[in-house]
This record gives sequence, C-alpha cells and structure tokens, in this order.
Amino acid sequence: QVQLVESGGGLVQPGESLRLSCTASGIRSSIYVMGWYRQAPGKQRDLVATITPGENTNYANSVKGRFTISRDNTKNTVYLQMNSLKPEDTAPYYCTAQLLSVAYWGQGTQVTVSS
Repeated sequence: QVQLVESGGGLVQPGESLRLSCTASGIRSSIYVMGWYRQAPGKQRDLVATITPGENTNYANSVKGRFTISRDNTKNTVYLQMNSLKPEDTAPYYCTAQLLSVAYWGQGTQVTVSS
C-alpha cells in the first residue's frame, strides 16, 4: 500500500518560515517526480514545486526565490523549505509522487500565514 505522509504545517506570521516534509512508503520514491501542490479555498489545486529523480526543480512563479524543494532518497522523503511566507501562501499543501500516468497523493498539511 502506497502512502505519502506530510508533516510540518502550522500557523506562522508573515515573513516567517516553515519546512514541510513528505515521507513515502510502499514505493521507491527515487524514481518518481516528487512535488508539492496547494489548494486555496474555492480555487483549483495548483503546482508549488516539483523535483525530478535527477533533482531538476520547477517552481510556481509566486514562490520562486522564497521556496526550495529538495529530496533525500535514502529517507524516501521530499522537503519544501518555505521562507518569507505571505498570507496568500495560506492553503493545505499536498505532496505528490508521479511516474508516467501514475500519481499518488498525500492527505495534506495545513499552512496558515496570519498576523
């Protein structure tokens, strides 16, 4: 059974940082494109960042220069370091593992940025 378990979300003030983690089980995540998406209330689920098995990264324009995605294949884990957080970053964040037409999703971790 494949599971993606996210952690690290929480409530922070604008300008602060958070680090999200996502640990995969049941798959060899090293061969998957790993990524993070978010879905603000009333909006579609949008890409935040992805990282390929070769560690090529891709970011949404809104997070470039503030967020960094990384992976540790020895731990089957992908990370999202989020700095200079803004209120508009508030959303549940979902981890995904994708390989060709197969996609697995985590249950999400809430990030709230508010003063």
